[in-house]
Amino acid sequence: MLITRRENGGVVVFDLEGEIRRSDTAEVSLHRYVKDQLDGGKREILLNFDKVRFIDSFGIGEILASYISTQNIGGRLKLTRISPRLFLIFQVTQLTRVLDIQENEETALASFQKG
Repeated sequence: MLITRRENGGVVVFDLEGEIRRSDTAEVSLHRYVKDQLDGGKREILLNFDKVRFIDSFGIGEILASYISTQNIGGRLKLTRISPRLFLIFQVTQLTRVLDIQENEETALASFQKG
């Protein structure tokens, strides 16, 4: 998995690419990236799934851990650009009831402004 960080209007956007899965290599942790931003005072995080092809249960755990860490400090974590295939995984696991999933980045960024 490749993670690229950028900011848009005070919102930290992580562009994710590849597969979010457990690996035997010392691959970077999505939750660690999110925690680093939270520790640095950032409270609004957007995960862009546009180039994510696959997610396993470890990846789901990383997203949930990121969500919980963000909620615990009064921040907000949102997801965007999830493919229909990945969205089905979020539906089956009923995470669509918990996570704020937006159709595109523009809508997601605007939703941070609404409160």
